[in-house]
Amino acid sequence: MDSFWNSLQEISLIPFDQILIRILVAVVFGFAVALVYRFSHGRKQPDRLVFATTLILLSSLIAMVSMVIGDSVARAFGLVGALSIVRFRTVVDDTRDTAFVMFAVIVGMAAGTGLFIAPLVGIPIIGVIAWCMDQWGSASESLDGLVAARGGVAVKIDVRQALGEGVTEQLQSVLNSVSTDCRILRSSTSKQGTSVDMLYLLHMRSDKDLPNLVLQLNRIEGIQSVDGRVVSKENA
Repeated sequence: MDSFWNSLQEISLIPFDQILIRILVAVVFGFAVALVYRFSHGRKQPDRLVFATTLILLSSLIAMVSMVIGDSVARAFGLVGALSIVRFRTVVDDTRDTAFVMFAVIVGMAAGTGLFIAPLVGIPIIGVIAWCMDQWGSASESLDGLVAARGGVAVKIDVRQALGEGVTEQLQSVLNSVSTDCRILRSSTSKQGTSVDMLYLLHMRSDKDLPNLVLQLNRIEGIQSVDGRVVSKENA
């Protein structure tokens, strides 16, 4: 057994103990990033716990990738080619989530290359900045404030509709009939401009009305897909 481990260490450019330390440090750094995310704006969205967990896994994986690549340019290009086949279709609702993904990638790279000082200094600074920006945003009317003031639930409706006359009007009419407040958060084209993706924020009295709303929207001619989810709830 000892000869087996010795042979592995001779092949590896990084000693086994250093690999273990860097991965564990990456987990700690990823956990710190997840805490910054959670206590800045992620706590307002209960369904974002999965995203916080992803940040921890991402930092650990990036640390492993950094150790695998090392100083080899060939490995770096090979990794880019391997990852180019991966396609992600999840839409990022909050642009700050993208910043935290980059945050996890950076601390993972630092842990994988053994540069521990940069994350130790950077994580507290970024944490303070994220917290200050969250407090600044809380001064204005927020989603939680809207729900707490009126009671009920806040719901996000993601709709893909075909280009055509009357589709948007019917959609807006149905949304207004079941909500006390309706706002458009995002609008973008898809399928090479043949359809439009719309993201709405609704305030509804009860989340029990959400399944019926999704079915009602799906019956509208020209609606290709509907996705609805509760993002915040407060008992009336």
